[in-house]
Amino acid sequence: MMEVKLNPALLCTVTLLLIWCVAIGIQASDNVIFYEPFDESYNERWVVSGKDDYQGVWKHAKSEGHDDYGLLVSEKARKYAIVKELDDAVSLNDGTVVLQYEVRLQNGLECGGAYLKYLRPQDAGWKPEEFDNECPYLIMFGPDKCGATDKVHFIFKHKNPKSGEYVEHHLKDPPSVPSDKLSHVYTAILRSNNELRILIDGEKKNKVNFLSSVDFEPPLLPAKTITDVEDKKPEDWDDREKIPDPDAVQPDDWDEDAPMDIEDEEAVKPKGWLDDELDEVDDSEARKPEDWNDEEDGEWEPPKIPNIKCEMAPGCGEWHRPMRRNPAYKGKWQAPLIDNPNYKGIWKARVIPNPDYFEVDRPDFDPIAAIGIEIWTMQDGILFDNILIASDESIAESYREASWKPKFENEKLKSTKESAGSDALSALHKIVINLLYKVADIPFLEAHRTKILDLLKQAENQTIITVGLIASLIVVILTACLLIILSDKKPEKKLFDLLYKAADFPFLEAYKPKILVNVPEATGELAAEASGKQGTHEEEDDSGAVAAGRRSRRETEEQGPVTSISRFQDRESSSNVCIYLGVFTTRTVLLMAGHGGFLHTLHERQKFYGDPYPLLGRLRGSFYCKSNGQAQAAEQMWDHQIRLFLPLTISSSGR
Repeated sequence: MMEVKLNPALLCTVTLLLIWCVAIGIQASDNVIFYEPFDESYNERWVVSGKDDYQGVWKHAKSEGHDDYGLLVSEKARKYAIVKELDDAVSLNDGTVVLQYEVRLQNGLECGGAYLKYLRPQDAGWKPEEFDNECPYLIMFGPDKCGATDKVHFIFKHKNPKSGEYVEHHLKDPPSVPSDKLSHVYTAILRSNNELRILIDGEKKNKVNFLSSVDFEPPLLPAKTITDVEDKKPEDWDDREKIPDPDAVQPDDWDEDAPMDIEDEEAVKPKGWLDDELDEVDDSEARKPEDWNDEEDGEWEPPKIPNIKCEMAPGCGEWHRPMRRNPAYKGKWQAPLIDNPNYKGIWKARVIPNPDYFEVDRPDFDPIAAIGIEIWTMQDGILFDNILIASDESIAESYREASWKPKFENEKLKSTKESAGSDALSALHKIVINLLYKVADIPFLEAHRTKILDLLKQAENQTIITVGLIASLIVVILTACLLIILSDKKPEKKLFDLLYKAADFPFLEAYKPKILVNVPEATGELAAEASGKQGTHEEEDDSGAVAAGRRSRRETEEQGPVTSISRFQDRESSSNVCIYLGVFTTRTVLLMAGHGGFLHTLHERQKFYGDPYPLLGRLRGSFYCKSNGQAQAAEQMWDHQIRLFLPLTISSSGR
């Protein structure tokens, strides 16, 4: 058997290395005062408050996307309180102390806290089972966000040795709370040289001094002098620098009763003013609800809508001259001011020594006896993890690198991939907006360019508006193509039969009655069937169509959304085809997309303008009329479309 000879020098080196490793391990263990990784359930170590106000349920749960466990806030809009007593109280007066913990706002933080409280010993007057916001804490550290509040708190309480009272001191310029949903680690380093450092994810955010007069509010060291609150201003003290001139007299021609504004006598009533029209009229399309009870609800009255005639005129109703500034108006007379001969200056209370003033070289903190989480939050999904108290900054750094950083890197990578897809959509959105700006420069849109540009500015920030504009342009282009295909003498029947067949598709069954209400009754039996009626309808001849087209506006509105289509019968056949096709396409697409709010807005806008047919269908008709040379009619329709289309799109996007 071969004999193994050991090198004495190598043996000595290995022995020393082992001794050094053991010493380092023992030292590291000594530097970790408290550590809670929540690898196991918290029930045996932490005490949940039994106070009635704290109904929030804590859970031992995994962080989203990780196998690492933490303490989870599981319900929204609740108060939470839980506390862990330390085996030994931790002194903050003996060297460096590091407070560190991780928290992940998995559902964001709109209104609530995610901070820790480091509590004084129980002889200060609290019990774990009764832990609440009144329990005396020494330090409160961590995120808090609600309304204008958005900060990572560092608040400490210090006992004034003169008065014996505990004063709460707030860090003046705390960092803001990270706005993402990733894991973040918060670190507070209290050094023996009175320095405090606040780190977020290992990055320094604040470096302040406990004894500084500018870093905390109020400062730890009180002012040497204070204002004497018992000092009172003498009764004969006159602090008025200027007084009214007692010798001044009001001029005789000063009229205090003259009104500020008077009627403009030179004003003339504008030409075309409608004296006999009202600004608002009854909605002729409104119908009394079926469940309306006159005895309980009172006499039903149709709602008022703006009078469309007034929009075309300078104004409606009784005309009144406008008001203008009265040149004779001077207002109430006041005597001019002069220097006050009895002026003594601004009175100030005297300054006295502060009875509570003290000086120290170092804060005298109470020890930390427990760690508590006492919060109120509107969000769930807040996960606390890896709570650490250590006496060495390097230990805290090693814990960050080992426990927090791998999770953060994985979460950040996943978030980056998700945002990349969002950036691609944003780039496409920008391209579309630029294209629509070019469309707005088309010459025949010049009269409406201002309104279109206003809409595009809103579309830059609201994607739904952009989608609506693109959909409208697509329908316009498709309709123009179909007009060419269907440009025979009597295309309506062919088209309507096609629409009825399309409405019979199984996936449109739920929307069939609403779709067919846009197709005239005179086109076939299927319309009657869809409305629950029996029988057939005979087609009107050309002369009937022309006569129907001459009916009054009031008669048309009273007819409802089906028979009032005869308003358009005096136009070319293909123009009507254009109208109906746009109606069918637009309404069907919107119904299938489930845009109930859009359809409601569409209906309200139609009633406002007295037009029972969707905008996009009529817009097609205006294009066709222009191509047929019907300039006047086309211009009127086009103007109406623009006035209707812009507010309609804006309203629908806001729903």
